[in-house]
Amino acid sequence: MPRRLIPIVLVVMAGVGASAFYLRGDRPPPHYTGFVEGEERVLRSEVLGRVLEVRFAEGASVPPEEVVAVLDDRDIQSRIASKHQELAVLDAEIRTQEERVQLVDSTWQQDVSARQAELRQAQSAAELAEHTYARELGLVKAGATTPQLLDDQRSRRDQARSALDRANDLLARAQAEGRTITLARRELETQRERRGLARTQLDELEVLQAKYTIRSPNVATVAQTQFVWPGELAQPGTAILSVLDPTDKYVQIYLPVADVGTLRIGQRVAIELDSRPGRRVPGSISFIADKASFTPEKIETRSDRMGQVYRVKARILEDVERFQPGTEGNVYIEPIPSPSGPSGKG
Repeated sequence: MPRRLIPIVLVVMAGVGASAFYLRGDRPPPHYTGFVEGEERVLRSEVLGRVLEVRFAEGASVPPEEVVAVLDDRDIQSRIASKHQELAVLDAEIRTQEERVQLVDSTWQQDVSARQAELRQAQSAAELAEHTYARELGLVKAGATTPQLLDDQRSRRDQARSALDRANDLLARAQAEGRTITLARRELETQRERRGLARTQLDELEVLQAKYTIRSPNVATVAQTQFVWPGELAQPGTAILSVLDPTDKYVQIYLPVADVGTLRIGQRVAIELDSRPGRRVPGSISFIADKASFTPEKIETRSDRMGQVYRVKARILEDVERFQPGTEGNVYIEPIPSPSGPSGKG
């Protein structure tokens, strides 16, 4: 073989070898550079108050649902005490009104019963007087009695009629007293409604008072940044303390538009920190942004930043506590298994 053909043959052989290596799939899995981050939670004040104490310094372990800061709640305590006093007064008024309603109702029932009995008696007396007068009138016409006796019976009849009218009037007045009972019951109901409103207002004040103690999340965390100190005034929304769940960390990477289609939520990855080269820990894709953005300057070169990328989170699944936020590392993407077997047959 002429010597001038040897370099050409070597180049061709190298190309064939590279193609075979590419087709054989022996390439290392693609990887992307990112930084370890955590889901930092900022605990904020929901009320206006002066900070009395912050109980956890930066770096301290914070138990779940622990009080991390206390605000001055003397004003709300005063309002709660006033509302308790108002409730006590309303309770006393309600008890008095209940007794009044019960007494008036009982007295009214007895009065109506007595007036009804008097009316029945007056009706009987009036009927008797009427019959006696009619009989006496017949005897006078027959000459069997004197006009004087007739006048006496007439007087008794008129008196009986007057007594009947008076009994009817007294019964009507007694029955009209039932309106007083109705008004008393309405007043009692109004007092109960006022008490219900006061109870609701007290409940709201107690909920508000609870916001003067700021608690940590329901998982164990580590204090990160203290934003206020005792003596400072906290407004609604003021950041008090940020905490981080040491078991909830991820590496945030940015994938070019052309590569994002190769990822799925839950897909396995391997994570290798620059500080621990050669040691990879398992992870999984937990988030893929819906919209593309521009790559942060600290990760890619200026030429790469000209294109758009998708933000992706690779959650760390082992040795999470050893990964410090801000540490740089690589995320190696494992290929998605093919749904069919090696032969491609079902």
